[in-house]
Amino acid sequence: MMYKFKENIILDDVKRYIDETYRSHYSTTDQGHGEGFCMGNILKYAQRYGKKEGKNKRDLLKVIHYAIIQLSQDHYKNDKTLLDTLQEDLLSYDIGRNTKSGETAPLRSVMSEKLNNPND
Repeated sequence: MMYKFKENIILDDVKRYIDETYRSHYSTTDQGHGEGFCMGNILKYAQRYGKKEGKNKRDLLKVIHYAIIQLSQDHYKNDKTLLDTLQEDLLSYDIGRNTKSGETAPLRSVMSEKLNNPND
């Protein structure tokens, strides 16, 4: 597709910037990105653009990244990841999860029967 405003190139730049943030020390802990945090940073970096260090491209990349984080919180939070799906599948078979009484549920597979009932 032919983009009028070079959106394909810009989106590639955005992805590279986001990938870079995941390699930084900020990504090693959960920062808790609440709505106020993201929206505040969007406004902060949008208002700073053109004032601090001129028309700093990184300020706009930050605006876009915080907008993506906000989108994920508001519109994609309930989308299942592969890990979520696998965990739900395991739970449906009571594998490795505690029962209501607080006891560890036995593994329920043919291979685990010998482990759960060694004398049978």
